[in-house]
Amino acid sequence: MRVKDEPKSPIQVIERMMKLLDTLEQHPEPLGLKQIAQYTGLHPSTAHRILAAMAADRLVDRVEPGSYRLGMRLLELGTLVRSRISVRELALPMMRELHAQTGETANLSVRHGDEIVYVERTSSGRSAMRVVHVIGARAPLHVTAAGKLFLLEEGFARLRDYAKRTGLAAHTKNTLSSLPLLERELERIQRQGWATDNEEAELGVRCVAAGVPDDPGNLLAARSLSTPADRLKVQWGPLVKETAERITRTIGHHPPSARIGAH
Repeated sequence: MRVKDEPKSPIQVIERMMKLLDTLEQHPEPLGLKQIAQYTGLHPSTAHRILAAMAADRLVDRVEPGSYRLGMRLLELGTLVRSRISVRELALPMMRELHAQTGETANLSVRHGDEIVYVERTSSGRSAMRVVHVIGARAPLHVTAAGKLFLLEEGFARLRDYAKRTGLAAHTKNTLSSLPLLERELERIQRQGWATDNEEAELGVRCVAAGVPDDPGNLLAARSLSTPADRLKVQWGPLVKETAERITRTIGHHPPSARIGAH
């Protein structure tokens, strides 16, 4: 039984507006006023009054008399917010959390041409082992775990072009400097959902990485964990992937659960 409809404070009106938006968000099809009142627990007259004000501001659309759905103004606002989001800023708290869990160096990198650029890093300096993944540092795509994700995202058809441009130059004895080896590595990454490098950029340093994609599946950044070779643990692959997916959700995207850059 609902209480009698009565004037409410501005805070209560906002709370009710958010309840209406949440209800419409959960139902892709337009909802009638009676359904909305039932789902929200609001009196129909209260729901109608707030929906009318929201419709005037295009926060909801009145599809037909008494039927509502989310409005285009929300799409405009969402696009604006997304354009202003800093992946680096939003990723940093989760990078610090991963660093606290593992005690190892956490990195965030983006692609620039045929290289990755490290744009954020968290490290306590626990080890005397030098890890070159400092902010602003660059590395070829094929020698790093993060870079391999971008090669996979671009697709196997264009991998040969990358190989011709770069010559797949070796940085260590472990660098995958032949096209067949690199192709097999990308196939493995595609199956498991995260990438590794086995002392391919620097002897004594190993890395595991997962991608941070947007809704169409294009990589915005790569999230990685660098560690002295003898300290890398098998379970850190799924852990890094889970952290990358949390970053993706934080910036408003919804990562697919079953693939990483299928082409």
